[in-house]
Amino acid sequence: MTALTNDGARIGPNAILQHVPVLDATIGERLRGALLYRAGVAEPPADAGMWPEAEVARLHHAVRLFLPDRAPAIQRAAGLAVGDYILAHRIPKLAQRLIRALPAQLGARLLTMAIAKHSWTFAGSGQFRVLGYGPLRVEIRDNPLAQHAADAPICHWHAAVFERLYSALVWPDVRVVEEACAATGAPACLFRIAPRA
Repeated sequence: MTALTNDGARIGPNAILQHVPVLDATIGERLRGALLYRAGVAEPPADAGMWPEAEVARLHHAVRLFLPDRAPAIQRAAGLAVGDYILAHRIPKLAQRLIRALPAQLGARLLTMAIAKHSWTFAGSGQFRVLGYGPLRVEIRDNPLAQHAADAPICHWHAAVFERLYSALVWPDVRVVEEACAATGAPACLFRIAPRA
């Protein structure tokens, strides 16, 4: 499913909102405001609905372009914060208890099915797909947040969202690795999600 409206594809506003406090702590409010302005991005209100994908993509690209050395840490912190938001507000507590109570492989399948069902909120016009469960591998094809060329995988934000959700509900010692990235010329952004042990 794709988040489409009359204005085009959309992504959840937390893809921007959770960057704001991280940027404020890293470069200060004034420079953060300048970065958003330079990227042509409006800060969504706290109660915003789905946000234009193009603005989300511009912010993610601007962070990587203007703060190249700090971008991985900034986007990881923002992604972890999005995961915290999802756990606090989007996955019912009963469902969280159920996933935690299941054997890890079953819990991972249940969580992955829920993520796939709501993937339009973080993949926008991209297509999310589960490639397999042994180990768990997922991809985002046509990832709107990985449209600018790079020498190495750049999807630190997506990887961190997955890390927070799977570490909280399935594998406390989870490791998420982006094995391929569209920004490097791969056909899709490919993530491997598995316990470290």
